[in-house]
Amino acid sequence: MSIKGIDVSSYQSSTYGTAGLDFVFVKATEGTSYINPRMTAQAQHARAAGLVVGFYHFLRPGDMKAQAAYFVEECASIEGDPLFADWEDTGVSCAEKDSFLAQVKRLRGDTHRVGLYCGQYFWLNRDTTSDAGDALWIADYVTAGKPRIKATWTFHQYTDTPVDTNLGAFADRAALRKWARVG
Repeated sequence: MSIKGIDVSSYQSSTYGTAGLDFVFVKATEGTSYINPRMTAQAQHARAAGLVVGFYHFLRPGDMKAQAAYFVEECASIEGDPLFADWEDTGVSCAEKDSFLAQVKRLRGDTHRVGLYCGQYFWLNRDTTSDAGDALWIADYVTAGKPRIKATWTFHQYTDTPVDTNLGAFADRAALRKWARVG
């Protein structure tokens, strides 16, 4: 009952393997000064294979409004692509994470799902609001589909070998497309 996907960044090729995948999440930006130089090509590669494409922004300490604006302006997304905050930096508070999600939702919420990516440790020990926007994408390197959290998750990153590999809690790719409002 789960679908499979990977997430990629500038560390991966623009022509990664797509066999057996239903979705790909591409790193778009970080802070207010970094854009993944392979983002557009990586997204086009996934789209050409018929996959659902999403994007994420790596949160850094600083102005969350500015980071949200930078993300949505520089991201190669089209309507219906899920957008995620990647919360891993200990210098970014829970309130700042929530502020970023709210800003992206304000800027793109009518045309995109807006969610949160974080590790199991951050979710259990740094999060105080349970705000994951429209979707919780949880990283916990355990049995696929069995992250060690009580919250409802939408995506589970369960390994980073050989690449970051994820399951989506959807019956099939069509259900994911419907959820993401991808035409």
